Amino acid sequence: MKMSKKLFLIFGPVILAAVLLVALFLTPVNVQDISRGTIQRAALSQSPKVFRGMAVKKAAFSKNYVPFFGSSELSRMDSLHPSVLAQKYKRSYRPFLLGAPGTQSLVHYWGMQGIDDKLEGKKAVFIISPQWFVQGGINPDMFNYYYPKPAIVKWLLQAKNNSMDRYAAERLLALSRDRSSIENNATIRIAAGQSLTKFERIYLGLKANALDREDQLFSTITLNNRESAVIKSEKILPATYNFKQLDETAYYLGRTHTTNNSFGVDNTFWNKRLKRSYKKLAGKQANYSYLRSVEFSDFQLVLNQFAKQNMKVLFIIPPVNKRWSEYTGLSMPMLRQFVKKIKYQLNSQGFHNVVDLTKDGGKAYFMQDTIHLGWRGWLAADQYINPFLTKAQPTPKYKINNYFYSKTWQQK
Repeated sequence: MKMSKKLFLIFGPVILAAVLLVALFLTPVNVQDISRGTIQRAALSQSPKVFRGMAVKKAAFSKNYVPFFGSSELSRMDSLHPSVLAQKYKRSYRPFLLGAPGTQSLVHYWGMQGIDDKLEGKKAVFIISPQWFVQGGINPDMFNYYYPKPAIVKWLLQAKNNSMDRYAAERLLALSRDRSSIENNATIRIAAGQSLTKFERIYLGLKANALDREDQLFSTITLNNRESAVIKSEKILPATYNFKQLDETAYYLGRTHTTNNSFGVDNTFWNKRLKRSYKKLAGKQANYSYLRSVEFSDFQLVLNQFAKQNMKVLFIIPPVNKRWSEYTGLSMPMLRQFVKKIKYQLNSQGFHNVVDLTKDGGKAYFMQDTIHLGWRGWLAADQYINPFLTKAQPTPKYKINNYFYSKTWQQK
């Protein structure tokens, strides 16, 4: 046997496999290949793989799924949770939960990149947690945990020399641990208001195709399956929607789940998170402030993106547990000032659908723990969410103000 034939028999299968693998990863993504069942699991999963990717979100937002942006409050899957109410009462929308512990404005901004065509004119719900607005903004570890590389590569190819993209590039350089030389150099160029080189565009285009295919192949593997939790939670609800009966159910659930502490905190949360340490936390939040933070400009990126896509957005500002805030010394005047500042940032740019629940933190069973909406809190939020999503809303008139990217506004 000739040496060339021997070499082909040895290396031919390897070369063929490599060619097939490259072809597979360069094949364009078709979101129609993602089944409705997979989309529903992804919508409830709060999986980091879903946050990082684009394929499942594109498929979902091509249908009746509505993005619910937030953080860890979306993980509290009780019977009055938006996902449970939507399924129980067969509403025309289904929440797609884009929030988990550690997700903040930057995670949501980057998560919208690359799927902007599916967000055009769409409605959304955005829960603004005051706790995001500490001086340094998002924790770098959390940003890198949710780092959406496919979306960022797509963004690099589309970025322009404007305030939004320059600021986004600066924040990416400050927080990202992805120091791949080509992506990093491209980000530096955008932050400086420069165009990408021809080589960078070719490289990033190939990279984007490969990441798209990888996302479609692997982002739906081993999703957290929370469908059974929704089915179990909805069984306790009345057959037809009745606010009075639902409030009685919420009151009953709150009362039966907060029996081992005096703060109105869920029993499990108390045992796991507070029981051993709560005595050390008395007065510890007296100097907390949510008034000066880089997060205000990170939040501006989100608003800028919403305006760019002509989205209609309902913003909800949740309260803190009044009994807990009194115990830890968290300043209510400071919280009111925060609400005033964030409302100004919203209203002055044309975002007028803002629900302020911060005065309700003392209502019985409104909160599930120290800072997260609970049984009656979710029901109260639903009085705004359901009509906003099921009724026609006027076309917004946004006036984006680049002042909100400035350090002056962050520290004002």
